[in-house]
Parts: sequence; C-alpha cells; structure tokens
Amino acid sequence: MAQINPTVGSIAGNAKAILEWTEEARGRGCDLVLFPELSLTGYPPEDLLLKPKFIGDNLEALDRLSSKIKGITAVIGFVDRKADIFNAAAIIHNGEVAGVYHKMYLPNYGVFDEQRYFQAGTEALNFVLNGVTLGIEICEDIWYPEGPARVQSLGGAEVIVNINASPFHMGKSLVREEMLATRANDNAVIIAYNNTVGGQDELVFDGGGLIIDPSGAVIARGRAFEEDLIVADLDIDAVSTVRLKDPRRREAKLKTRLDGLREIVLPKTKGKKAARPKMSPLKQVAGTLGPAEEVLKALVLGTRDYVRKNGFAHVVVGLSGGIDSSLVAAVAVSALGPESITGVAMPSQFTSKESSEDAKALAKNLGIKLLTIPIKDTFMEYLRTLKGAFKGRPEDATEENMQARIRGNILMALSNKFGWLVLTTGNKSEMSVGYATLYGDMAGGFAVIKDVPKTLVYRVAERVNEEAGRAVIPKRVLIKAPTAELKFNQTDQDTLPPYEILDKVLKAYVEEDKSVDEIVSMGFKRPLVRKVVRMVDASEYKRRQAPPGIKITPRALGKDRRMPITNGYSNE
Repeated sequence: MAQINPTVGSIAGNAKAILEWTEEARGRGCDLVLFPELSLTGYPPEDLLLKPKFIGDNLEALDRLSSKIKGITAVIGFVDRKADIFNAAAIIHNGEVAGVYHKMYLPNYGVFDEQRYFQAGTEALNFVLNGVTLGIEICEDIWYPEGPARVQSLGGAEVIVNINASPFHMGKSLVREEMLATRANDNAVIIAYNNTVGGQDELVFDGGGLIIDPSGAVIARGRAFEEDLIVADLDIDAVSTVRLKDPRRREAKLKTRLDGLREIVLPKTKGKKAARPKMSPLKQVAGTLGPAEEVLKALVLGTRDYVRKNGFAHVVVGLSGGIDSSLVAAVAVSALGPESITGVAMPSQFTSKESSEDAKALAKNLGIKLLTIPIKDTFMEYLRTLKGAFKGRPEDATEENMQARIRGNILMALSNKFGWLVLTTGNKSEMSVGYATLYGDMAGGFAVIKDVPKTLVYRVAERVNEEAGRAVIPKRVLIKAPTAELKFNQTDQDTLPPYEILDKVLKAYVEEDKSVDEIVSMGFKRPLVRKVVRMVDASEYKRRQAPPGIKITPRALGKDRRMPITNGYSNE
C-alpha cells in the first residue's frame, strides 16, 4: 500500500509520484500496489470537478500512466466519466486499465460533499489476480455492515482492498481500526485499507493504513502523518481455514443475492518482476500515537503542507509571550524549520515584563529571528485622531480592539513587503465565543490552532517540551494566567468562564448540538450556559471571515459546522 501525499489539482505531479512509488513496490517484489482515493487528482478536488477540462486531463493522465506500469498490478484512485462522473478506482494491469470500480456510498455529511459532484456506483466488483480473488472498494463503502464487502466476500473475495482519503480528527484512528476489525471478522476476509496522507486546506489526512486479518488482528500498520510503503505477505490459506469452520457463511450465501457483483479475471502479469525478498512473511506494524502526540503531528503536517503547497517560503507569527502564540511558533518551526519563521513582538504600555521576557526566550529556544515593533506611540496617535469622534464616550472594548488591529496591520504589512504568510494564533475556545478581534488578531492567512480548544493547547504545548526534552516553551508560559494584555491587570477570565468549564460547555453546544436545558442538566449553571451560547451565536459573522485552520476535533468550526449568520432561532 503506497500511502502517498498528493496535491489537489497537480495531476501531472501526482501521476509522477504514483509511478515512482509503483516502481518502489515492484522492486520490493509486490504483486499488487494500492494508491489512495482520488490519488490522481488529490482529495477533495471540490469545484474543480465542475470543470470538464479537469476531468479530461485526469483521464488522459490515467491513460499515460497505465501504459508505463508493467510487472505489477496497481489500483489507482481517479475521476471516471461516463454519462456522469464517478469517484473511481482503476485496476491497472499489463499496461492498461483492466477494470474500473465506482464508489457506491457517497458521504454527504460533516466535511464531505460527494453527492454534490458524483453519481453513486451500483455494482460491486471483484477481480482475480494470480488465483486470489480480491474485492475493490473506496473509503465510505467499508463503513456499512451490509455494504459491498458483504457481497464481495460471499462472492469469493478473500481480500478486500479499500482505498481512502479519510480526514483526521482526534481519536479517529482507533475508531477506524475497531470498525475494520469488525468488518474483517464478520466477513472472514483480509482487509487492506490504504489511507492518504497530507494537508489540504482545513483537512489533514493521517495515513496509518491498515491490513487486518480475518480474526480482526492487525497484520500491518503504516506510519501516521508520513508517507509510507506498507508491505505485507498475505496468508490466503488462513482465510479458507476460517471459512471452513464458519457455518454462518453457508447460510448467508443461500440468502444473499450476488447479481449485483461483477468479477474480472486478470491474465498473467507481463513484464519483468523483481525477486521477492528472502523474508517471510513480510510484516510492518507502526506504533499508535497518544492524543496530544497525534494532534501535534496533525498541526505540523497541516501547517507544512498549507504553506509549501501554496508556494510560501516564509511565515510570520506575532509573539505575545502567551501559550497560543508560543505553540503556533513551535509548530511552525517543526513544520518548516527555524530559518523559515520570523516572530514579531509588539509590546504596548500594557505588556508585562514577564510577557516580553517569555517571547524573547521562546524565540531563542526555537532559534528564530525576533523583531520587536512597539505599538504604544501608534496607539496613542489613534486615540488622538479619534478624540473628537469619541468625545463623551468612556473607554471600552473599542480601545482594546484598536491595539489588536494595529498589531494585525503590522503583521500584514510585513506579509505584503516580504511575501511572508501570517499565521494567526487564536484557539477554538476563543473563536467559538468571539474572544478575538476581527481584522486584528484574526488577520492572517492560516489559523494553525483554530480547532484546538484552550485546554488542549496546554496539553499539546507540554508535548512539544516532552519531545524536545527541554522547556522550548518556557515553563512560565504554561502556568501563568492567560491574558490579552489590552488593559492593565487583564486576564481572559475577566470576560470568560475558566477554560476548564468553558471548553466542556462549548463541546456540548458546538460539537454535540445540545440545547441550553441539556447542558444545564450536565451540572452547569444556567446563566453561564446562556451567556456562552449567546456569545457563540453572535460571533458567527466573525468566524465566517476567519482564515482557514486545521480540523482537529470531530466537529470543527467552518466546513463541519455551517450556521447561518442571520438567524432568528433561539437555543433556549
């Protein structure tokens, strides 16, 4: 299984990578190599699929690629076009497309919009390679107990190959593995599940491809968040042994219609095949990751791919000396290297000595350049300029937001002058309740921790230090009270509930769609819940204007959660 990192729209580049990985697999003595879902176009191509030329270019690339693949059979994800277009898998054998499967189950929830673009397939497909029968599927097809795997296995498939582009969120890898173990056991079949890897806008794909035996045990597991070639020898005889001892299959065969199943028998493989390595059976099982570790890796991969795939060489981060900007800077260094990052400290009269010290210490620890651009004089000039217009009005959040907008203006000026991408530093807790300044600290090109709740920010920051074996993020940053420092003696808890409480309420409301009454029944005080809900609802217009950020939780702000801005519904 070639767990590769395609780029959406880079059809020629993706085809080149597919050919290179195919040659690597052939050199390892493999009979069959799998590539991810829509690996030729990248996933998700979104409205590129509405361009006829894009579809045609992908088909032409598949034909050229097929003619170059010899001595090994390959399964490649592409867009097929008949009377409609299909999310498809091509079976490449002896230099040509020997068969095509159309995805039968099209996800249309959360971040998925496949019914917007594709027609669903209506026919399951098995193919026979070197005397072994394999069922071919795409991603969502395997999630349904009565999906094509049922018909394919009863129709003789000993192996199910499933190609995927399954986006990451916390804990999903464990859910996937449990589901695949169940599906393999229920159907007495080996399942080879190959997942793509890489960042695409707000999505991160975590790889971690799996091969599961009929008992539900893992035969092989690919590395998480990295490209990988997962090689395994499959014991087909073991499948037959399991099936002989399972009388349920005999009864199921009598009751299951197989007329929706097509089978292709592939001829003998042509072309020179590499000698199989002298090791049997081949097996590789990468380790699993803990929650904070997988989130950190997702942030690093998502940031690296967003920056590099969009052609940027350098990023700039505003450093306040707080936990959020510290984590974003640390992620950027891991993703891009210290030479590609500039930190900017923008102190005001409200900035504490400790915050300035912590920003400098962080920059030194990370090995990045630090610019210091004070904003006090600019802020005072703003106040003088607006003195007449504001006459008779007391100071309030307006003056605080002005400081954030001055800082945003400085970062965007550096971006314009030097071609740097601005990484914003707001977390999910702040973005949910609108504790952020539009055109201020929200100004930028990519919101690295946009979907990371504040309490999780601390856990991931601690993981940064654990992996480094030292306090890269200064210890004081991890323990001091969070503050925007937009007025004297300010803390976040002047405006917000403690984050340990806020994040639980937000999870219930934003991710689980619970009502006020339901959240109150969880043990939270009604006035607090009503306040948080009102803040979330009133801030939708801000979030709509925020830069994209990496999906980390099961329901992210943006693609996952699509609320109307103009909304008269009460959640009371």
